[in-house]
Amino acid sequence: MTLMQDAQNKKANKLIQAAATAENLSEDFIREGVADGTIVIPKNINRKLSKIIAVGKGLKTKVNANIGTSPDYINLEEELVKLDVAVKAGADAVMDLSTGGNLTQIRKEILARCPVQVGTVPIYEAACRTVAQGKKISQIDGEMLFDVIEEQAQQGVDFITVHCGINKATVEILNRQGRLAGVVSRGGSFLVKCINATGKENPLYAQYDRLLAIAKKYDVTLSLGDGFRPGAAFDASDAVQLGELAVLGELVLKARAAGVQTMIEGPGHVPLNQIEANVTLAKKLGHGAPLYFLGPLVTDIAPGYDHITSAIGGALAAAKGVDFICYVTPAEHIRLPNVKDVREGVIAARIAGHAADIVKGVKGAKDQDDAMSKYRKLRDWKKQEEFCIDPEKLRTERAKLPPQQDDVCTMCGEFCAMRDE
Repeated sequence: MTLMQDAQNKKANKLIQAAATAENLSEDFIREGVADGTIVIPKNINRKLSKIIAVGKGLKTKVNANIGTSPDYINLEEELVKLDVAVKAGADAVMDLSTGGNLTQIRKEILARCPVQVGTVPIYEAACRTVAQGKKISQIDGEMLFDVIEEQAQQGVDFITVHCGINKATVEILNRQGRLAGVVSRGGSFLVKCINATGKENPLYAQYDRLLAIAKKYDVTLSLGDGFRPGAAFDASDAVQLGELAVLGELVLKARAAGVQTMIEGPGHVPLNQIEANVTLAKKLGHGAPLYFLGPLVTDIAPGYDHITSAIGGALAAAKGVDFICYVTPAEHIRLPNVKDVREGVIAARIAGHAADIVKGVKGAKDQDDAMSKYRKLRDWKKQEEFCIDPEKLRTERAKLPPQQDDVCTMCGEFCAMRDE
């Protein structure tokens, strides 16, 4: 029995108990959400985790951090440091997006070291194997792709991104309408090339029941990928993006019928005035499935600062109902992120998520802000560390003050408005 099936049968489950404790909510609330598919708890049966998180309706907004090698830069030790830094900074989940080196070994090391949920994008490994065989990306073999999915699930991956909404019909829309930035999803672009080159259907869509069987066997959560997410504000909310979303909604219902947990991924690059509509449509077409958004980035002109553009969009999106934010680092669109980038990306996404949680009325969110304000008024710096989102940053900045300024900051000094005369 999967976790979803346990919930539907009202069976006691330690994952549900742990998630309820973490959220300070009742087990019944979590169980009902898992049963109807509005909450997921990604957890492979082959993994042991020290931290269990639930994602979905009525819960704290969660944050994911991406790490992983590239063909041009392979350094497993550095990726493991990024993993540690991301978790220490408060990431609720980590995705291994490696495309360079021994992918099985890299994933093994990450799974062994990571105390939180781990996700992957299996088509990346399928593409790497295809190229290693001297073939073109458009020659990715469906059988081999399913072999990779099974291997990763068996290895212990908790959730996988699968671009099942890219099919011949949605690719036809793309080919007909065109786009300013084209397809920016790496996995999505692989599948588009395969369909255009061969005329064959996407195996993840054509053999979706087979995918569900693997997910059910290991209780892997499916993150239904947005292969047609807009990579430019100009392309946001277009016909191909919404066409894929409609397909994903149908697949959510099939997964629920099979007892498999699912999330829906979202854009991408979206102007501020379109974010609410995107969230509303995704929730409606996705039948209330948890939403996992990359940002969204609200402007395209800020390379080096896209952790900020994404935090702006992420805060609004989460306030309107997004449940899971994938961080964006300052290195986005430029290069592979380094350790510092990873930390800044996690913190920016956490700030966005917390700001949204206040709006959503998530239990405890406003209390944290009120406590911070109380101790700021009292100029109790130690207590502020307990409630601020990044205690390390606060300590570092305070250490820069001259000793005589311990009671205040150097902005106002003796004229501090917080001091009672």
